[in-house]
Amino acid sequence: MSEAKAKCKVCRRAGEKLFLKGEKCFTAKCIFEKRPTPPGKPLNERKHRSNMTEYGIQLKEKQKIRNVYGVSEKQFSRYVKEASQEAGAPVDHLFEKLERRLDNVVYRLGLAKSRAQSRQMVAHGHFMVGKHKLTIPSYQVRENDLVAIREGSRTSPVFADATETMTKHTTPSWIQVDPKKLNATIKGTPKYDKNEHGFNYQTVIEFYSR
Repeated sequence: MSEAKAKCKVCRRAGEKLFLKGEKCFTAKCIFEKRPTPPGKPLNERKHRSNMTEYGIQLKEKQKIRNVYGVSEKQFSRYVKEASQEAGAPVDHLFEKLERRLDNVVYRLGLAKSRAQSRQMVAHGHFMVGKHKLTIPSYQVRENDLVAIREGSRTSPVFADATETMTKHTTPSWIQVDPKKLNATIKGTPKYDKNEHGFNYQTVIEFYSR
């Protein structure tokens, strides 16, 4: 099975578009548009969310968030455990840990069409955090960190339109962008808003608390 089809199956299992293929998900060729039911289920056997058990709803939400950020089950459960042990609301801490991933920051800058692509960019050594080249997508950026396209990568065709892209792209308020210098500074803390971000992180915390 191709990677593209595998991503489409993830969306079909979730029952909604998770935009794992970036711009392709907005086109008429998106498989989810043609077949929004779970793999193996005929079109007339759609199961409404309200018919699911509480456990099923929590599991589904957990899988959606984990797949959107491209995090393994082991890593995701570790994030939840750490978030639950910290002072304050676990939901806020979990969201912050996911958003502070270096691959997510690259995606938020508009430099990648999907988080899968941003992970690949980071792994290939295209980015610096401060004075260090990092190849770890899960690296947690901190306040005042400077994230920049590595000097040696700026001539790559991948970043040919980087200045224009970073200028036009809408970034979260906690990231301050400098398109001319092809860098961004972490200026604050990612804030979770259920209405804005769509996912129910509380159900995920409850899932792991069972």
